[in-house]
Amino acid sequence: MVKAAVLDRLWTRMSERGDFPMLSQSLRTTMAAMKNDDLDFTSLVQVVLSDFALTQKVLRLANSAMYMAFGGNITTVSRALMVLGMDAVGHLVVGLKIVDHFHHSVPRRIDAKLELNRTLLSGYVARKLTERGDLRAGEEAVVCTLMRQIGKLLVVFYLDSEWDQIRRLAEAEANETEACITVLGVTFEEIGQEAATRWRLPDIIREGMQEFHEEDDEPRQVQWLRAITNYSTEVANILTAAQVPDAQRETQIAELAQRYSKALSTDPEVLIDMSVALAREEAGDGVMKDIVELRANADAIAREAFDPEARIGAGVEDLKALPTTSGLAPALAMASETVLKGLGFARTVVFVRHSTGVFKARIAFGPKMDEALPSLAFNAAFEPDVFHLAIANSVGIFIENARDPKMVARLPEWFRRTFDDARSFVLLPVVGEGRSPVALVYGDWSLAHEPRRISQKEMAALNELARELARFFSQAPTREMEML
Repeated sequence: MVKAAVLDRLWTRMSERGDFPMLSQSLRTTMAAMKNDDLDFTSLVQVVLSDFALTQKVLRLANSAMYMAFGGNITTVSRALMVLGMDAVGHLVVGLKIVDHFHHSVPRRIDAKLELNRTLLSGYVARKLTERGDLRAGEEAVVCTLMRQIGKLLVVFYLDSEWDQIRRLAEAEANETEACITVLGVTFEEIGQEAATRWRLPDIIREGMQEFHEEDDEPRQVQWLRAITNYSTEVANILTAAQVPDAQRETQIAELAQRYSKALSTDPEVLIDMSVALAREEAGDGVMKDIVELRANADAIAREAFDPEARIGAGVEDLKALPTTSGLAPALAMASETVLKGLGFARTVVFVRHSTGVFKARIAFGPKMDEALPSLAFNAAFEPDVFHLAIANSVGIFIENARDPKMVARLPEWFRRTFDDARSFVLLPVVGEGRSPVALVYGDWSLAHEPRRISQKEMAALNELARELARFFSQAPTREMEML
């Protein structure tokens, strides 16, 4: 029950970003088309045709030397499906959709880019291992390999505050899995399995993305997929590990090759040569080259981690890059997460003003905030409290000591009930057209945090974030506002 509740909460948080449900729907549509017993190509053809890059990829594959026997010069996706097969194209679509989604939603954080490139590299290794075999099985193996990383990617991309905690714990304890359980209560693999289930991926994918154990009594195809998936993942981890001498790297790859050669039906020397070659080339779709460059600038991660102004600034840039057509919900989620992680707050809440004149909490991050969300609201009509002082301002205000008796007298009862452990907090008004407040962003440090202040530069960055958020309200239709 606890695990299910955690996963549901994670899914809700990810869905707030807006782009994630689109990915889920696309993958479900693809899988539904593949499972059609009547081989109705229409649905899958439409999925492919909806993406120009995907269309070109499928057509190039169908016209490759491997399929010249089918006549070559294939110009339609329908004909390509007949040549390549529904399963092969379906798995190709799934793999490319996953990669494309994370490419387009990648944050500016170096650690997130490194994790994405590590995943891409593992998929590249899987494709190299299977490129001379059956296309359907090869694309299936690539999907399994990408899905083995999906749980971690979802946390890195959508739950960056939790990811920061996991990373710090892992650095201290050298075990990412245990750190993930400590912070989230589930493993990356369990999150990945939940994604596979919700996307309705077939059982063979869910089986193939699991841990490989040579002694397991599983069907041969399942064991082969697990061997490909795990070998590719471990090779990518070795190749992307920081500050590892080449000799040590090659020794580790050799040990992997010996372990997996039997399950992969491939000579160990062949595995070693292929894997070591990846480390030496700057190809691999440019992945290794990107990783080397990212590693060279990895010290920026540490600088960013201790520079709230820079972290907020990065969030502002992400918000600027988000088109207003994306809708209000993704912008609110992005702004809230920026405030939360930028200052290391315990909680953040975004209140949105409705046509009734009531500011209702729309999104909240932090412990137990999901349960508190429905009860967080206040009327715009004036009251002698700090919240109404904030919405009367055009810039944010910082309350350094929320425990001071004089300040307690200015805190509304609903606030004292929900935030009884708040040490200090910030209130950021979001001012819309006509200089009227349309939202209010709240963030706090609890008693568990050391006392600190918000500098003038940090407050300036927060005010810029609020101004950038305001443009999404000017584009949001009234109906969307009322649904929030």
